[in-house]
Amino acid sequence: QVQLVESGGGLVQAGGSLRLSCAASGRTFSSYAMGWFRQAPGKEREFVAFVSWSSLSTGYADSVKGRFTISRDNAKNTVYLQMNSLKPEDTAVYYCAARWSPNSTGYSNTPRGYDYWGQGTQVTVSS
Repeated sequence: QVQLVESGGGLVQAGGSLRLSCAASGRTFSSYAMGWFRQAPGKEREFVAFVSWSSLSTGYADSVKGRFTISRDNAKNTVYLQMNSLKPEDTAVYYCAARWSPNSTGYSNTPRGYDYWGQGTQVTVSS
């Protein structure tokens, strides 16, 4: 059992920055690969970013490459998503997710690849 709680969302102007945080509890955080997903109204949930348990492997959706950075601090049981140069099309509810991966990189870019989910945090980018 893992609980995930996102924070850091809000309203920002286009071109601005936000940093999302996801705090985990309940299990050994270092054994989980972590991902960020987002979902806009009327759209399916889409992959945003991935980081392995060791932070040696990361991956990003093409739409956010060069603008977003995923990182994690295992000592704090927290994963972050630094979002720069935000665009109105980034507006969505952002979710963090955990994937059990004790012995491998654990890469996955689909929601079915993840075992636990947070409740989401709203990010709104205005023009």
